[in-house]
Amino acid sequence: MALASAARLAHSSSLQLSACFHGEALSSSSKSTLFMGAPLTFSGSALPGKQLHSRKQLVVFSKKFSGLQEAMRIKRERELKSVKKVTRRPPLRRGKVSPRLLVPDHIPKPPYAGSNLLPEISSEYQSHDSEGIVHMRAACELAARVLDNAGKLVRPSVTTNEIDKAVHQMIIDAGAYPSPLGYGGFPKSVCTSVNECMCHGIPDSRQLQDGDIINIDVTVYLNGYHGDTSKTFLCGDVSDAMKHLVKVTEECLERGIAVCKDGASFKKIGKRISEHAEKYGYGVVERFVGHGVGSIFHSEPLIYHHRNDQPGHMVEGQTFTIEPILTLGSIDCITWPDNWTTVTADGSPAAQFEHSILITKTGAEILTTY
Repeated sequence: MALASAARLAHSSSLQLSACFHGEALSSSSKSTLFMGAPLTFSGSALPGKQLHSRKQLVVFSKKFSGLQEAMRIKRERELKSVKKVTRRPPLRRGKVSPRLLVPDHIPKPPYAGSNLLPEISSEYQSHDSEGIVHMRAACELAARVLDNAGKLVRPSVTTNEIDKAVHQMIIDAGAYPSPLGYGGFPKSVCTSVNECMCHGIPDSRQLQDGDIINIDVTVYLNGYHGDTSKTFLCGDVSDAMKHLVKVTEECLERGIAVCKDGASFKKIGKRISEHAEKYGYGVVERFVGHGVGSIFHSEPLIYHHRNDQPGHMVEGQTFTIEPILTLGSIDCITWPDNWTTVTADGSPAAQFEHSILITKTGAEILTTY
């Protein structure tokens, strides 16, 4: 489950970092000057034949360069048309939110379950002994199974409220508690974020439409440990542009995990994710971050998915989430009056994937699999 808190503290520095990075790139006008601005001179002793040959070479070069510019222009226009076609979908609207579901008394509940106050992010880095790792694996495996089954429900006409009911039942049938329920007053057992919703979407009466994408974010609390995972699913006939966004977002998660191991710096995660997203012109959302996870739902370290210069190194035995959000357009966002649902400012689609991982001596074990 993504977090907004603390990311704001790095906002100004990240803006400076971003500006510095983009400042190194040549503008189109700079490139034109580079190729066209320097005058061509010829030696006074040069033969006319040689001058003619040089001019012919220049003409050939100019034609090739002009052709490249035209090809790039056409490619960019096609990309923009593809994005515009996606963003013409009707904007997301809040449906009716039904009352929260009940959890049987015999199921152990996390400390925050009885309060509507949003818990502070713990400064504790969560590392585990062998027994703790066993519990983490069990909670994460359950979360992965629930998520997989929830994804099978995704189809046109199904409501996100129906998905919430199914997830809730699967979790309590396993003797676990749905971690989002009651967290800071969150009214449902799962987050369902559709199309332009970046994260924290509240399940409601809205029916899924053909061509939607939906992120389902599942966290379970089992035997005192949280397992946290999410995935973006395709609903019906989804556009190629949105399919590609979803594919690249999952690849970004995989690349972020690949740099993790004992002693690695946390900032490598954001660097690797950004490098891959930038190849396709996608935005990496900065406001929401990954987090430590274990006996506490949200703790340090905070995992930034964009380029950053945050300090800190991974230690064997630590568990945390990586959960990048990519967009087809702006990374700016708007939070609805419910204080949870957060959508892209320009209405462009967003996709997210998440795993809980365990740091090992040589790499990272993905816990949210089965």
